Amino acid sequence: MRIIGGQWRSRRLRFADLPGLRPTPDRVRETLFNWLGQDLTGLRGLDLFAGSGALGFEAASRGAREIILVERDRTAVEALRANARALQAQSVEVVHADALEFLSTRRGAYDVVFLDPPYSLWEQAPGEVASLLSRLPEHLTPGARVYLESPATAQLPQGWQAVKRGRAGAVHYQLVEATPK
Repeated sequence: MRIIGGQWRSRRLRFADLPGLRPTPDRVRETLFNWLGQDLTGLRGLDLFAGSGALGFEAASRGAREIILVERDRTAVEALRANARALQAQSVEVVHADALEFLSTRRGAYDVVFLDPPYSLWEQAPGEVASLLSRLPEHLTPGARVYLESPATAQLPQGWQAVKRGRAGAVHYQLVEATPK
């Protein structure tokens, strides 16, 4: 997998060969960063369920001030840390944790959040994704955007609205935002 834009454009990332790990395809990342803007200078980002780190490293490559990659699989975490070292990515922090646990224990306000849980989570525990979305608003800056990837068009819980939607093969994705209370 390669980074498609920014300072690390064309640099390859190595990631663990784990069941269910599917990096976001180039075409989808290109669309996402067209939606977000090519220059993310100064933004703080959070990549929950980081997996390969494709989204977080792409954001860091495009100037994000800080990107936190959260991943619970130890093998994937080791690969993420190796990629961060290889890129000398000073703005990237890799955290070995469960996504819900991270949101419960860490504070911070993020401008962009990447939420790409394993498809098995959507199938086996869709309520966990809704729980994540319900906890996210307290971690967002005003106007923050959340990228959500799923195996089918995700039904958004109350308090969220889709800004943009797309589909590439089996990948359904949308850019969402919390609606004001």
